[in-house]
Amino acid sequence: MKASELRQKYLDFFKERGHVIIPSASLLPENDPSTLFTGSGMQPMVPYLLGEKHPEGVRLADSQKCFRAGDIDDVGDNRHTTFFEMLGNWSLGDYFKEEQIDWMFEFLTKDLGLDPERLYVSVYRGNKDYKLEKDSESVNLWKKKFSSVGIQADDIDFAEIEGMQGGRIFYYPEKENWWSRVGVPENMPVGEPGGPDSEMFWDFGENLGLHEKSKWKDKPCHPACDCGRFLEIGNNVFMQFKKTEEGFEPLDNKNIDFGGGLERLAVAVNDTPDIFLSDIFQTLRIKIENVTGKKYGENEEETRAFRVIMDHLRGATFLISDGAIPSNKDQGYFTRRLIRRAVRYAYDLNVNYNFTADVAKMVIEEYSSYYPDLLTKEILILAEIKNEEEKFRATLANGLKEYNKWREKNSSSKVISGDFAFKLFATYGFPIEMTLEMAEENNLSVDLESFKEELKNHQDLSRTASAGKFKGGLADSSEETKKLHTAAHLLLEAMRRVLGSHVTQKGSNITAERLRFDFSHPEKLSPGQKQEIEDMVNAQIKKALTVSFQELPLQVAKDNGATGVFDSKYSDVVKVYSIGQGADRFSQEICGGPHVDNIGDLGEFKIKKEESSSAGVRRIKATLE
Repeated sequence: MKASELRQKYLDFFKERGHVIIPSASLLPENDPSTLFTGSGMQPMVPYLLGEKHPEGVRLADSQKCFRAGDIDDVGDNRHTTFFEMLGNWSLGDYFKEEQIDWMFEFLTKDLGLDPERLYVSVYRGNKDYKLEKDSESVNLWKKKFSSVGIQADDIDFAEIEGMQGGRIFYYPEKENWWSRVGVPENMPVGEPGGPDSEMFWDFGENLGLHEKSKWKDKPCHPACDCGRFLEIGNNVFMQFKKTEEGFEPLDNKNIDFGGGLERLAVAVNDTPDIFLSDIFQTLRIKIENVTGKKYGENEEETRAFRVIMDHLRGATFLISDGAIPSNKDQGYFTRRLIRRAVRYAYDLNVNYNFTADVAKMVIEEYSSYYPDLLTKEILILAEIKNEEEKFRATLANGLKEYNKWREKNSSSKVISGDFAFKLFATYGFPIEMTLEMAEENNLSVDLESFKEELKNHQDLSRTASAGKFKGGLADSSEETKKLHTAAHLLLEAMRRVLGSHVTQKGSNITAERLRFDFSHPEKLSPGQKQEIEDMVNAQIKKALTVSFQELPLQVAKDNGATGVFDSKYSDVVKVYSIGQGADRFSQEICGGPHVDNIGDLGEFKIKKEESSSAGVRRIKATLE
């Protein structure tokens, strides 16, 4: 059964039972400052679980897009993904436990054809401190359902200590069987809704030896064990309480909040413990096999890389579609991290050319029939992913070389110094999480405190530098300053093409955070002119042109058309920096440097302000994002 068929079966099942099918909310939550992403189907429903009337009524069902940034580092095993779809059905004060458990058992065993002998269930153990009772009601309802198909379902407690004990229904504490947006009861703020839940697990069986192969092999196996034998495929949340100053009080309505991972249900139906072997990932697997010449599943480390690439590019595709454009902050930071991590793992598989947009296109093809926004925003998605890959690839190889050189020179050290971690960050674009991950792979640690100090010093320098004047117009020789200095070359040439050849440089002041550029021009720039200049610079950046220089006699440089501040005193021999070569050459300027090697790593150029500096001289302030 394909995942798309399973999704439709689920929605049809609940539509037949009086539920209105509602669309998925965005991955970027609206009016919810508690989190950066929609990480569960419940999040968009919180106002209605607290009592607000939903315009579509009291019975609802959906397939909600979800993203969990906290799972990024876990991706690589056979079950974790950052992006997933959560099938959900909701009762807002209508039906409760009996109907929900009846329908879930029917849907799983009849509509999906799952063998009830391989289904196991968990329920809430209760907590006397909070005056929350053991959920014996759900236990009795589940026993009735299993009995209807001839299965005796014994309930047991403390399986995490004593193992299965021949049971089928298992009591667990809050960590396993309580649900709210912020986890266990003690973490819930006053006013937050939550409740006990009853989860359903699929058993892949003892014969695969998953428990014996896992790091939990010396501990008892049970449904909530992480060894891989059991997979949670759905969670019936009985959303019936609200946190108060004194503890918990019942909500006005008893609500049902069911969440079932589409990908997890699909692997249960197809009886494979590997989510990445489901049909959702099939075209991506084949594409990466073709790109790498490797075969999924043949080598443990290579298989891990496959999984990271597939998951991260799928996640980035959906994040960009919902507005999380790659950047250095907020949601966009995670989009950037996903793409860069995918590129790094592709590099480990010897993929040395841009490929991410091709994978993203396949994601769009796979999902656009249900999520048409992906098709509407296809051009944007592919451009952003391609641009981010190009920027990172421009420095990735050199950064990895530096990392390996550091390891060779410091072979006896078990700690990566903070200054070197900062160098990887500032010069080569390695997020600190990537350095931490590489360190872990090599049984090393990172001096994070020292890294944070280096980062703070860098930020302090950037802030104070903007107030002063600097030799050559540059605050320092950091990578960010180099980028902005190189961008100033692009800016000057773009202004000459848009405004006219009369434009010359009249001064600059460049820090790691922004460039300030004075130029000759008699009047204020129109919004259209500013936009045209900005677009022209960004168009060149996307071409990822190389930056090179020649040492030439001054007059030869002038004769060749190089621009420069010719009222300055140059030596007889000058450096001429060219951005691009041959027909693609965009600018040629006399300059002392420093510059980046390739402009594809600059980021997006933004003009923040344009104003008068003095008579006949204008000033632009700009950044790279």
